[in-house]
Order: sequence, then structure tokens, then C-alpha cells
Amino acid sequence: MFEALRLGRWIAAGALALGYALLAHHTNTAAGTATLGVLLALAPLVLAALSLAWHARRRIAMLALFGLGCAALAANWSVLTHHYDRIYWFEHAGTELILCLTFGRTLASGREPMCTTFARAVHGTITPTLARYSRQVTVAWVGFFGAMAAASTTIFLVAPLSVWSAFANFFTAPLIAAMFVLEYLVRRYLHPHMEHAHILDAVKAFWKAPAG
Repeated sequence: MFEALRLGRWIAAGALALGYALLAHHTNTAAGTATLGVLLALAPLVLAALSLAWHARRRIAMLALFGLGCAALAANWSVLTHHYDRIYWFEHAGTELILCLTFGRTLASGREPMCTTFARAVHGTITPTLARYSRQVTVAWVGFFGAMAAASTTIFLVAPLSVWSAFANFFTAPLIAAMFVLEYLVRRYLHPHMEHAHILDAVKAFWKAPAG
């Protein structure tokens, strides 16, 4: 029963993400969708801000600030309807850049690389070989997310909006999945005697650790 519920949550989350991507791409490629485009573009930012305000230590003050922010958005609605594509770009490129910086800062002296933290969550103990390898994987993810942020910005600036929208909405997730598969294959090739966790264990650790 528990496994079925967990599978159902994954399917529901995947369907929701796909539905959002399809609608977002539609607003970027079809005429007369400005209102829907603004609502979809702002939804992740508004929900994230509401969550932060609700869980803040000074909840009342932060909720009041959140309300003022919503009022400011409403007051500038006409401007937003003309530039909602920039909100989409800001969210996509900004997310990739934040991930790049988040992984990168763990490479500083005295800190544990992000992928070493993932490996520790999966394996429990870290051997010197795994520690070195996981640091190299962290460097690879830094490069990946940095390249994604740069690609998103470049495509947004020089290509038609429909091309950028397809890249952001339909290629980001497959590219991340391909990165997981590539890392898994490289690890099996370079370290055949290493204890190899299932690739889904790495995915779960990836999603859980940043939230923590």
C-alpha cells in the first residue's frame, strides 16, 4: 500500500509538471494568452514566497509583506502582461544559476562537497576513493548547471521565444536525467569495484538534500 501511494505521488507530480510545461509553452507560442502567461509565470514565485512567509519566525509581518508584494504585482499587471516571458526566463536561468552556486560553494575549503553529502546519505560511510570521486561529480554538476544557465540566457536573447520555451520546458528535465545516467555509467566504468547504489537512490538524495 505504501509503495502504491508513493508511486501515485510520483505520477501525480510528473503529470503536474508536464501539464505546467505544456501550458507555459502554449502561452509562449500562442496569441492572446498574456493573462494565463502571467499567472503561470508568477505562480512558482508567489507560492515560494507564500511558503517562506508562512514558515517565517515573524509570520504575521512576513504575510503582510507578502500581501504588499501581491498588491504591487496587481498594480503593475499591464506591464507584466507585456513582459511575462522575462519572468519565465528569470525563473529558469535563475534556478540553474542558484543550483550552480549552491553546489559550487560546497567545494570551498573546509566544506563537504554536495555530492559527497548525497553519497553519505545513500551509503552511510564514505571511503577515500568515493570522497574523491564525489567531489569530482560535484564539480561536474557545477559545470552542468552553469552551462544550463548560460544556454538559457543565450537562447532567450538570440533565438525566437518558441525555441527558448521548448528548451526550458521540454529539454531541461531530460538533460538532468541524462546527466544522472551519464554519471552512473562513468562511475561503473571508472570504479567497477565500488559499491553502486541504484540510480534512483542518487535521484532521491539529490532532491532531498537541497531542501534540507
